[in-house]
Amino acid sequence: MTSTTTTTERVRTVRAGTATGAVIRCGVSDAMLAELAVSVVFFYDHPLDEERLAAGLAVALDRIPMFGGRLRGGADGLEIVCSDAGVPLVSADAPETLGEALGRMTLAASGYVDHVAAQAVHEGELPLFTVRLSRLADGGTALGCSWHHVLGDVQTFMTLMWAWSAAVAGEELPEVLEIVDREAYLESVLPARDSGRLGFRIPEPAEAELLAKEFAVASRANRTVQVYFTDAEVAGLRAEFEEAAGRRLSVNDVLCAHVVSAVRRLDEDHEGRTLVLPVNVRRHLGLPDGGLGNVLGEIVLSCPADAEPAALAALIRAGVEGFLTEHLSLRTNRDFLAGLGRDRLRECVPLGFDPAAKTFTLSTWSRAGVYELAFDGHRPIAFSPAASVQLPWVSWLVEGFEGRGHLLTISLPVRLAGRLRGEAGQALLHPHRAVDEQLPEIARQMKKLA
Repeated sequence: MTSTTTTTERVRTVRAGTATGAVIRCGVSDAMLAELAVSVVFFYDHPLDEERLAAGLAVALDRIPMFGGRLRGGADGLEIVCSDAGVPLVSADAPETLGEALGRMTLAASGYVDHVAAQAVHEGELPLFTVRLSRLADGGTALGCSWHHVLGDVQTFMTLMWAWSAAVAGEELPEVLEIVDREAYLESVLPARDSGRLGFRIPEPAEAELLAKEFAVASRANRTVQVYFTDAEVAGLRAEFEEAAGRRLSVNDVLCAHVVSAVRRLDEDHEGRTLVLPVNVRRHLGLPDGGLGNVLGEIVLSCPADAEPAALAALIRAGVEGFLTEHLSLRTNRDFLAGLGRDRLRECVPLGFDPAAKTFTLSTWSRAGVYELAFDGHRPIAFSPAASVQLPWVSWLVEGFEGRGHLLTISLPVRLAGRLRGEAGQALLHPHRAVDEQLPEIARQMKKLA
């Protein structure tokens, strides 16, 4: 580990100390994510020891070396070279208290995460994973992490985090399945046939130009809103929806349907719309949690205009139960992309990104175990995605503060975001919140929490 120091922050490069030299051949599904980064922030109400964190990260990188590697273009597509080039770990003092920091965590320029330069890393010199450790004014800590999506999905990231946590604690590291040839691996585990539905589209030039403009103006045209649901109000919603639907529903079914319905009603949107729910395919195919890469699919639902929330929740439940036959499309996507050619991959757009049609994308990370991730014996009291680009109609659902309740993070057009925070939005979002219900102290410190 090497380090340099400035007056405001300390920067070091954390390395495993040995380079395996392994080359991971990415698949066409990875190539579809080659210009995206994912960023998150963990908040702790205790200081974390920088030296132990750095030493533990080095051990974790030895177990999962691709996070310390670099990206390059190979003859057959993108490759991750496990070169042990390292991970930048930046530590700095922040002037905000924990409560103040939580209020800023959704801002792209919050200062609590160093977003991976997803497009620039193709040159092979920039890191695929970054870490920022912010020491807060009241003794808390913000641990911001950003990784290039080509490395893998949230399950892959959490596998690294579990290894890091175990290394700091001196415990046994988790089992890992590092897949060297991702195309060959998927070929061996996917069913011979799937739903036949493509998970993306190729827009016409006029639409492609509009989508490019959406990216360009995203920070000005959209705002991120966070909504906290207590366990009690979620239980009330679930009981109401199950009675109306006449069947058992999961918490995720209920919250997804409730949020989508509330936003649509607030927007006075009476059109039929599409709902996209990303899915961790490992659980449906019986694959190991430690299998690294992007093993993702999606449930794509056509939502009727003015659908009742309970009916939408039942539609989501049916989509989950019938995922393998009705929604799995990895083989179809791979076959199409292979025929299309890698030079045209950048023309493809995921079904979930269609702002003109107000396509709602909701990613659920509630079972990722983020609140069990301990460092120095301390578990996080808050966790949040930290998107570098505020694209409209994109949202994430995770457990709430200290693992209680649920926290929704959603990006919406400016005016609609303001209405969601207002009185009308609150009435639609929280019909089962008791007037005298006490929110967690950390939630009360967040002035813009809906």
